[in-house]
Amino acid sequence: MRRPRPKRRVRTRAAAPATAESRDANSKRGFLPEVLDRTVIAIPLLRQLDHPKRKGQPFDVVIDMNLDFDGGRDAARKRVRQMIKTLVRRRQTGPRTERVGPKVESEQYVFATLDRDAIRDLVRMDAHAGEARPTERAIYHIWPDFPLKRLINKSISTVKANAAHNAFAAFGDDIIWAVVDSGIDGTHPHFRKYQNLDLPRPLKHRDFTSASEAPLVDEYGHGTHVAGIIAGEMTGGKIVATARHRDEKGRPTNVATTLPAIAGMAPRTKLLSLKVLDKDGRGNGTGRASRIIAALEYIQRLNGDGRRILIQGVNLSVGYDFEPEWFACGQSPLCVEVNRLVKSGVVVVVAAGNSGYGFVESTTADTDRVAAGLDLTINDPGNADLAITVGSTHRDMPHIYGVSYFSSKGPTGDGRMKPDLLAPGEKIISCDSGQRDDASRRPQHDAAVARYREDSGTSMAAPHVSGVIASFLSIRREFIGHPEEVKQIFLSTATDLHRAPYFQGRGLVDVMRAIQSI
Repeated sequence: MRRPRPKRRVRTRAAAPATAESRDANSKRGFLPEVLDRTVIAIPLLRQLDHPKRKGQPFDVVIDMNLDFDGGRDAARKRVRQMIKTLVRRRQTGPRTERVGPKVESEQYVFATLDRDAIRDLVRMDAHAGEARPTERAIYHIWPDFPLKRLINKSISTVKANAAHNAFAAFGDDIIWAVVDSGIDGTHPHFRKYQNLDLPRPLKHRDFTSASEAPLVDEYGHGTHVAGIIAGEMTGGKIVATARHRDEKGRPTNVATTLPAIAGMAPRTKLLSLKVLDKDGRGNGTGRASRIIAALEYIQRLNGDGRRILIQGVNLSVGYDFEPEWFACGQSPLCVEVNRLVKSGVVVVVAAGNSGYGFVESTTADTDRVAAGLDLTINDPGNADLAITVGSTHRDMPHIYGVSYFSSKGPTGDGRMKPDLLAPGEKIISCDSGQRDDASRRPQHDAAVARYREDSGTSMAAPHVSGVIASFLSIRREFIGHPEEVKQIFLSTATDLHRAPYFQGRGLVDVMRAIQSI
């Protein structure tokens, strides 16, 4: 039997002043409106609300429900939505509540775009309704809805996945892994051999962006590249890979080469595409943390909150920089949802981020700034304690080159060890989406040609770990539903690259050693 999951801590807030006569007494307890703002709204968000340049501008926010509200979380969520509708009716130019459309839903949060006055009016309205008791307050806290960014074959032997295929037939059979990203190109031949994108009921690919329902369309290309590292295989036909090289003058140039075959870490694993990034007008991937939260809650529903583990793992190669002013480290809404998902029995693999290299001020150099490696740069949701946070190393010479210069480095802001593991993330060849809007290449896949491209980043490292864990679970099925035990197995069997722990974590992932340790 599964161990019972711990209950989430009940959180309450103090009530607003009941009457004007009690103002003096209540001020001593911190109930004045300006204090209420600082209690319910994050102080850095308050600074932005009051900034002259942001006057009249909308703010994307995540409204966290009070779990102690009379009637429960659903009633709190209903009340908040009703209050927002009331604000819209009162104002000629009011807040927009359908910012990302009805597809982005959550049990714990309400996502909205509100201007400064609307945010404060919402807090006041909720406080007035909850004058009598704290349990009559529907809102626990209002967070910012951070914009996302992407955190982006020889590497299969670096993690010993090919050896696991040969020795244990660890191909990822009967494992389903969710890819929370920019979608997966459903036309790519890499996923045809094992029908990686054909899912059993009730599983369904979902699109959480504001675009039309198109989870198997990837105009950005990031999610398809990530998915090809986890699963799929191409052994026949013409395989064309585009990689970057430097010419004799040192200039970078794209060079197309042919490959005899290419495979993901767990070729037969099924992939669930949950699209949270779309392409903006400049060809960049754009999205919000609220979309990831909605995607993780969708997985919870499919898994019956841990009662049936239909989806065994999740890959998150997207995230945002950790801002210590906003949250305690690892306690952002997204990190909380990641930890909840792990507690329900799902392995969550997260890219550490690509912010481990930047500039610092110098008092001795000729210039004001010098390039340097940066610690304390783990991105959210990589700060989530129960996530497997992955940094990057060289694709086939990790012992020589160590940790990639760009890979985000620990410790976390509160002193915990991160990243957890390393995996290849430099110059990784994987699937090229035929739906990318790029004039320099064909817009669609040729029936006789499978196209691949090179990319780098911890976005590429994370799916290596997702893939090898999928292969592990396919032959060590007793560990399905026990992600914390799986994490400890892979941490204890990693290969030490003899770098600083806050750079490498436990070291390079090794699936053969993990399988043989059981």
